[in-house]
Amino acid sequence: MIDLVVVHGISLPPGEFGSDAIARLFTNKLDPRAHPFFASIGELRVSAHFLIRRNGELLQFVGCNDRAWHAGASSWKGRERCNDFSIGIELEGTDDLPYAAAQYTMLARLIRALRRAYPIADLVGHSEIAPGRKTDPGPLFDWARLARLASPGSR
Repeated sequence: MIDLVVVHGISLPPGEFGSDAIARLFTNKLDPRAHPFFASIGELRVSAHFLIRRNGELLQFVGCNDRAWHAGASSWKGRERCNDFSIGIELEGTDDLPYAAAQYTMLARLIRALRRAYPIADLVGHSEIAPGRKTDPGPLFDWARLARLASPGSR
């Protein structure tokens, strides 16, 4: 049963936005020769349900009822393997830059839709399900802003 949403942050190459590298990573088509950093992640087989670009564009890679490989070694409230019961949403960004207004707007809209379709009990960052291993979506992510925007009745 899907009852958790995990918010992530990603940029490829690190600190750069707007390329197709994230989509290539999530579809196992990233060329490890295309950038020096890509060689270090070329063997990864990861995915997410959704990606929200800086301009608010929403992309879906995995169906919500299917498992995506976004959480890695993780646990939430005593339950291991968060990939088994969560939806992963990646935001194009980094830990040290604020996310864009358009991203918060789309993220809130998506969360409201997910709450209508699934019994979502918790909304957490990757850092909360993999403490010490992950830091995203980072200290500049505005959880209070998201809570206001994603509340029922908000638009």
